[in-house]
Amino acid sequence: MRRTDRFPVESVNSLWHIYKTVPFWKVVKNFIVIQAARYTPFLPIKNWLYRTFLKMKVGETTAFALMVMPDIMFPEKISVGRNSVIGYNTTILAHEYLIKEYRIGNVEIGDDVLIGANATILPGVTIGNGAVVAAGSVVHKDVAPGSFVGGNPLRVIREKKNNDDSFPT
Repeated sequence: MRRTDRFPVESVNSLWHIYKTVPFWKVVKNFIVIQAARYTPFLPIKNWLYRTFLKMKVGETTAFALMVMPDIMFPEKISVGRNSVIGYNTTILAHEYLIKEYRIGNVEIGDDVLIGANATILPGVTIGNGAVVAAGSVVHKDVAPGSFVGGNPLRVIREKKNNDDSFPT
């Protein structure tokens, strides 16, 4: 089960309550910073933008590929460990707006994690150290350290034997 805080709404769907949830100017600033970071090819600058303006926790030598889309409303709820790779066009969400409620949750990505291209990471999940997430996956639940997961729905494809650095074939 994902760890999110749930906030019920009345009358119209929760997205109509957006600026009661997060200040308009915060969203504008985050949008500008995220768009600049999505297109810059310079990894240190990208990480600096995320740390400085979005208050994301980003470990040393972590690499966000081109077009990664962190949460625009609550990027400060995203934490990525050291030496991880977040693949091309991945979306990392810390919120979800539904019809009758909205949910907000932390996203914790460990050290030495590889996220394949076009993955979507939903709020309230933890991806353990050394995990690999296949391209195009929807991460809707926690991923154990050292696991190789993929698909939609997400499933374990392989698990590392012991604590070595290779997956069994």
